[in-house]
Amino acid sequence: MNFVIDIETCPSQDPSVKAAIAATIAPPGNISKAETIDLWNKEKKPGAVEDAWRRTSFDGSRGHICVIGVAVDDADPVALCAGAHWYENEAYVLTQLFEFIDAECAKHPNVRPTFIGHNVIDFDLRFIFQRAVILGVTPSRHIPFAARPWDDAVYDTMTRWSGTKDRIKLDHLAKALGLSGKGDIDGSMVWDYVNSGRIDEVAQYCCDDVSMTRDVHRRMTFLPAPVIIFECDGLPF
Repeated sequence: MNFVIDIETCPSQDPSVKAAIAATIAPPGNISKAETIDLWNKEKKPGAVEDAWRRTSFDGSRGHICVIGVAVDDADPVALCAGAHWYENEAYVLTQLFEFIDAECAKHPNVRPTFIGHNVIDFDLRFIFQRAVILGVTPSRHIPFAARPWDDAVYDTMTRWSGTKDRIKLDHLAKALGLSGKGDIDGSMVWDYVNSGRIDEVAQYCCDDVSMTRDVHRRMTFLPAPVIIFECDGLPF
């Protein structure tokens, strides 16, 4: 049984985090004149603070999960999301994920699941674990949070393709394999979409990434595409 998983994350919503980041941002060392420093603080510092704050979306100790996409085997992906109330319901979304995994595993108690994703070991699973700890949500025992790239419990399409010391974007890998790439949204745009009330589009983007990851996994493991049976007058042909 395979679980294909992908998460979308947002920067910290704690104002004190952004304030702490701002306190650490200083002008370059080659600027010494007071008027030049004042100009840098006025024109350059806000952008530097914003960039550093946005990067907290990669840090499970400060960022947040807004959408989780998951699919079991060949089933359609499911987006777990609390809509406009994503921030205050992050723990609920994690609970949904863990209950979903437990329910599916209960159907096949003698089958060890494999968790598939792109950079799933170092990002998705780690981030999920960190947020579960912080929010006090007990995870599913089936999730291999401590897995290594060579473990059978996980299949990380990025490390299987590039090794542990290199990286490749999912979009680039999909295109290299002759698959359709991403659409109008990419990961750098997630917060802007969420912040403008378009989280439903982020949820669809997340599900599309799950489907793309599953297609990449099929190609990399030489699995055939699922057979689609058409019906005419109730009879398959």
